[in-house]
Amino acid sequence: MSHTVHPYAHRLGIIRDWRSRWFGVNAQYREYLKEDMLLREWLEKKLRGSYVSDIEMERSAKALRIVLKTSRPGMIIGRSGEGAAKLRADIEKYLEKISANSAKIPGSLKKGAQEKKQELKLDIEEVKNPEASSAIVAQMVAEGLEKRMPFRRVMKQMVEKSMASREVQGIKILLSGRLGGADMSRKEELKKGRIPLQTLRADIDFKRYEAHLPYGNIGIKVWIYKGEIFEKDLK
Repeated sequence: MSHTVHPYAHRLGIIRDWRSRWFGVNAQYREYLKEDMLLREWLEKKLRGSYVSDIEMERSAKALRIVLKTSRPGMIIGRSGEGAAKLRADIEKYLEKISANSAKIPGSLKKGAQEKKQELKLDIEEVKNPEASSAIVAQMVAEGLEKRMPFRRVMKQMVEKSMASREVQGIKILLSGRLGGADMSRKEELKKGRIPLQTLRADIDFKRYEAHLPYGNIGIKVWIYKGEIFEKDLK
């Protein structure tokens, strides 16, 4: 029987590192995990259209560091850093809201004297090659579909643009839903080059995304293969 595994999870500990890096036990583990999941979902929703490729989080006993990787850092940072300051304030407000909701749950770690406010560090990094990032390619496809461009043209343009990048050795784009406004949903895919999903050292970037259209959502999946990573390359 076949079993589908997320390409990122399949390579964790081999060529990939965890996106959230911290240590917690028992109640602290639960609190951190819940906070990370909610914050990641909220940031993805809030920064839609900013071409964010990845969100990483690191925690120590006193600080939380969030790293945003984007191909449009200027859109997030804003003039004189106003955008970054506002985003940082919004994140702090959202974290306080999560903490307040968690404190209502019996046995929560954030009750009483144990509750401590963490220092928040926000780093924004630029992605130099957006065509080699599956998350950014998926967002570009969604943007094209939401502008009512023909879906086959959008797929073809993005595949050609990605394959023009020196890093990319293979790409596959899969769309599913009411394509072109048809009454029945279906799937269409376009592939160029290799996508060796079973090779653990193969550097495969994968992203699921959705385009919101008046007649329903279109599901987008993007796989990008960027060659093999050997042990000597990780050092």
